[in-house]
Amino acid sequence: MKRRTFVKSAIAVGASAVLPGCNQSRPLAGGTLEAVTGSGEEVSIESAAVKEFAGELSGNLYLPTDQGYDTARQVWNAMIDKKPALIAQCASVDDIKHCVEFARHRELLVAVKGGGHSYPGKSTCNGGMMIDVSQLHAVDIDADNRVATVQGGALLGHLDTASIKQNLATTTGIVSHTGVGGFTLGGGMGRLDRMHGLAIDNLLGATVITADGRTVRASEDENPDLFWALRGGGGNFGIVTEFVYRLHPFDDTVYGGFLEYPIDKAKEMMTFFAEFEQSMPNEARVEPYLYADDGERIFGFSVLYAGDPATGETVFAPLVAAGTPIFNSLDVGSYSEIQTMLDGELGHGQLNYLKSGFIVELTPEFIDAFVDNFEGDPTPNVWFQHLGGTTSQVGGDATAYAHRDVRFNLGIDSVFTDASETEARIAAVRRYYAAMAPFMKGYYTNLNDEGAQKTWGNYGPNYPRLAKVKAEYDPSNLFRLNANIEPAA
Repeated sequence: MKRRTFVKSAIAVGASAVLPGCNQSRPLAGGTLEAVTGSGEEVSIESAAVKEFAGELSGNLYLPTDQGYDTARQVWNAMIDKKPALIAQCASVDDIKHCVEFARHRELLVAVKGGGHSYPGKSTCNGGMMIDVSQLHAVDIDADNRVATVQGGALLGHLDTASIKQNLATTTGIVSHTGVGGFTLGGGMGRLDRMHGLAIDNLLGATVITADGRTVRASEDENPDLFWALRGGGGNFGIVTEFVYRLHPFDDTVYGGFLEYPIDKAKEMMTFFAEFEQSMPNEARVEPYLYADDGERIFGFSVLYAGDPATGETVFAPLVAAGTPIFNSLDVGSYSEIQTMLDGELGHGQLNYLKSGFIVELTPEFIDAFVDNFEGDPTPNVWFQHLGGTTSQVGGDATAYAHRDVRFNLGIDSVFTDASETEARIAAVRRYYAAMAPFMKGYYTNLNDEGAQKTWGNYGPNYPRLAKVKAEYDPSNLFRLNANIEPAA
């Protein structure tokens, strides 16, 4: 991880190239396509059925023998190397319906790919069907009513670019090539959540293709139970083809940057920050981090004031004065540029391993563990996402996302390119995570892949209601590649 600075970075969010698939399907070896069901059983699909399915699509269907298949199956995290039996690149909502119907009738294992950013690889699968919706990425901004209507395959960069041009914004994440679908349905943390709440707190409505192929509208007034479940319950209930978000007035000019210190100053600065953070205004966001640069361990703060820059400079003055940083890039800058500055560092094609958990309070014991356990070779990257503010003002049962009382999400990751380092990198992340786990309370489902019982427990008291909604909209658990909820009996 390089020292962080304000950098200009283009948003790599162009439309996916349409490659020649098998709409003119070639004969299959043996006359069948071998696939797997959601329960893991092998199933053979007749060549004629595959050819008919391909003919129904306006997009492309790829089989493992097709040119372009290996490109189509790639996802963001190069650690994930799975081979679906079919990859459908949908060019319309009708294509999505055809995919759901084809998969349901054959009980196929189904993965849904938007941005393909799932750390544990939930947007692809071995032997099932990948439904790729990334070509559906239109964004419409109604500036007068401060509303964005966004297709389900759009990227966060699409939404940011379109809205900020109108001096409007809503909460999006920290890497612009992340898909809006997975990001939003899991909760949606970002640089504006302390001001405006999570992405789900700004969601006004959604259009969903359910497991039985229906198109269902969900909002506070239409199917409110489904709308409640979508806001934090992930992709358990169908494929969202359209999101409608509330937008807020926003000036792209903000104040922020990075403050960095030698590791021996980390406890002192964290102790000051633990108290300083409690009185910060919602416009202010400060996120501690640890990383190693050529063997030197560095502690720092990522700082942002998403309001008047002059006010931001005043707000952060006590933090700056609390210690002597070895690096200080605090200045007036562009929020748009901040939103894309990690796009390269967290770009496609690298190996990524991560574990995370929520932190309620920065106690002295936590601070000691946070600093003292940051050692070893290799050393993971450790970072915070700053919550609280408006996010914490929503009741824990108002949406499916239950973790409203936490102050931070603590992430521990390793990003690398040499596959021979995988075992050591994973071990380093797990070692540090084990030291932090006693201070954690639940986790962000978008980032972690846990066993069933831990996953269900992470939904907290909202799980029984989620299971009932799951039973209504996906009783056969077609959409299971997610933080999965078992349908209520």
